[in-house]
Amino acid sequence: MNLDDTIVAIATPPGRGGIGVVRLAGPAAKKIALPMLRLNRDLDPGHAVFGELIEPADACVGTGLRPIQAEQGLAERIDEVVVTYFAKPHSYTTDDIVEISAHGSPVVLHHIVELAMARGARLAEPGEFTMRAFLNGRIDLTQAEAVRDLIESQTLYQAKVAAQQLEGALSRRLQPIKQKLIELIATLEAGIDFAEDDISVLPADQILQRIAVVRAPLEALAASFAYGKIVHEGLTLAIVGRPNVGKSSLFNRLVERERAIVTATPGTTRDLVSETVAIAGIPVKLVDTAGIRRALDEAESIGIRKSMEALADADLVLVVFDSSQPLEEEDEVLLGQVAGRPAIAVANKTDLPRENRPAPDAELPTVRTSATTGEGIAELRNEILRHIRGDAGNQVENGFLSNLRHQEHVRESVTALTAARVAVENKVPHEMLLLDLYSSLRPLDEITGATTNDDILNLIFSTFCIGK
Repeated sequence: MNLDDTIVAIATPPGRGGIGVVRLAGPAAKKIALPMLRLNRDLDPGHAVFGELIEPADACVGTGLRPIQAEQGLAERIDEVVVTYFAKPHSYTTDDIVEISAHGSPVVLHHIVELAMARGARLAEPGEFTMRAFLNGRIDLTQAEAVRDLIESQTLYQAKVAAQQLEGALSRRLQPIKQKLIELIATLEAGIDFAEDDISVLPADQILQRIAVVRAPLEALAASFAYGKIVHEGLTLAIVGRPNVGKSSLFNRLVERERAIVTATPGTTRDLVSETVAIAGIPVKLVDTAGIRRALDEAESIGIRKSMEALADADLVLVVFDSSQPLEEEDEVLLGQVAGRPAIAVANKTDLPRENRPAPDAELPTVRTSATTGEGIAELRNEILRHIRGDAGNQVENGFLSNLRHQEHVRESVTALTAARVAVENKVPHEMLLLDLYSSLRPLDEITGATTNDDILNLIFSTFCIGK
């Protein structure tokens, strides 16, 4: 990638809006932008300046000037703009950056880009501004990926997590781990290189202890991925049960609107109904299913088959029972099908008499609810959240893994440390032991981008939007 040219792109989403922003970055950003602007004062770094977007006298792209105006060198106003200049190196990319905020007309914004390209700018590739920030040392790779996560956030909690990663939460968590590993490598290297100077080499028990000190926080970090993946991607929650136990009513309570049709007739729901809600900031896709029983017709049979597929695909299952009725055969069958899977038993209709809890041997946490009155809905949300967070919820402020690439590298590092431990136990020469330790260090460097090949960088930044 050429870091010496000047790039341009529309930095706001496609479509029409109140404001649209065109961003130029590179050594010629100011030189390219000024001829298309009529400003009320000079551009000062870090200050917004009001002005006009004009058609430069020498413009050859889509000019709207009448011939006589062009001959006289008169510039016609296109729009009112606010221009902000960020001087190198105090900018997002560490280059000179000029941002032109115009009215959000696609015609105007595209014309600004065309004018800039006619004066020597190049259209930016997807994610190229952020890639320049990374390549110029402004941010590391985990922070660059957090920029994308922040843009793609669906909930405020996801945005907060991405903002923490953007501030370097994961990098800060990795840094002391890497430092301890580097110190161990340096000590063993010194013992090998200066053996003739009687520099002592660590005994095996101390090497094992120092490997364990590095390995323990890495394993804890790897374990945080289960929660981080859910934060990043959300999870699917299927609501299952026999007909007329209140699944659709419960679904509507969790969605907080009348999304599913509810009647007193058993078997009303014939198809899957889904809606995504946020529970404590986690995107949860709720799936209301057809009542599971012996089908009475072909349509119901298809609905029940879809229900079973939804149950199999779900990350978490709510098994709903009618607490006013004894458990039936279909209830027992469902309990068997969710055995060993993340599931919550919901004893619904507690507002009715003759309450009868699900069988104690179900081995499922049970929440008593009334979809009619709302009783127990808050407790059900808390139980869902407890299943989501598991043991990793306390690690939120310290940085955790939410990216599969990071997870794979941490696992690779832990595997290499395991090999190093075995090498020490088998009295392998330190020269060979160092190979395993370097193999553990390399994946940690790849997480932050200290050593990352171009193919990986291109893959990561190609998923960004143009203009970021």
